[in-house]
Amino acid sequence: MSKRDLIRKELAVLYDEGAALAVAFQKKEDRQFHYDYQRWYSKALKAVASLAPDRYNEFRGYYEIDPKRKDFGYGTYVIQDYLKGIVPSGYGYDNFDSRAQMLTNYFNQLTILKAVYDRIESVLSNIEGELYAELQDSEIEIARQLAKVSARAAGALVGVVIEGHLQKVATAHGVKLAKKNPTIADLNDSLKSAGVIDTPIWRKISYLADLRNLCSHKKDVNPTVEQVAELIQGADWLTKNVF
Repeated sequence: MSKRDLIRKELAVLYDEGAALAVAFQKKEDRQFHYDYQRWYSKALKAVASLAPDRYNEFRGYYEIDPKRKDFGYGTYVIQDYLKGIVPSGYGYDNFDSRAQMLTNYFNQLTILKAVYDRIESVLSNIEGELYAELQDSEIEIARQLAKVSARAAGALVGVVIEGHLQKVATAHGVKLAKKNPTIADLNDSLKSAGVIDTPIWRKISYLADLRNLCSHKKDVNPTVEQVAELIQGADWLTKNVF
């Protein structure tokens, strides 16, 4: 099972556990709800924080008491209030149903978790894309530092970054490649033929491929510091502008 499938499965199990607990609470069949909910909430909170940071504060807000809360009633009652046995008092709250308010907040949390599951593919793709972009930036920065010691080694490293990025671009656009291990030039030509890139970009990548070959293959000619700097700059541009 792939990591993506495992995450999808675990998220589905987490939602089902939460839904079953909510139903048991509604029917007053769960005798250790406080314990079961806290265990579920701890896991669900981490899942939302990792997979839907844009919904994290909302998810947490249904549980946690706002320290700046000025009013205590229907609009501000949270799950933590229920677990502490706190209920509003005074005029208008004689028939306050703490269980119903608790359940409303809980259902809202379940709804957020379900929304995360429904968009899990795009969420994971975005996470993978962000991590890959961070890795590329790191490798390009390493190449800049390495260039101070060995221009050839720095050029070879950044060439791998260019090749890997073009591979991802080709995969993203469904471009079929004739070779099992295509070079930068092969990838560049295939992307141009498929209409993914235009001629000016193709020419720029072709030039970067020549610089990379100078660093990796032509042992009798040493690349200059300026050429490697240009290769690194080109790789940085490529990874941020060609998708």
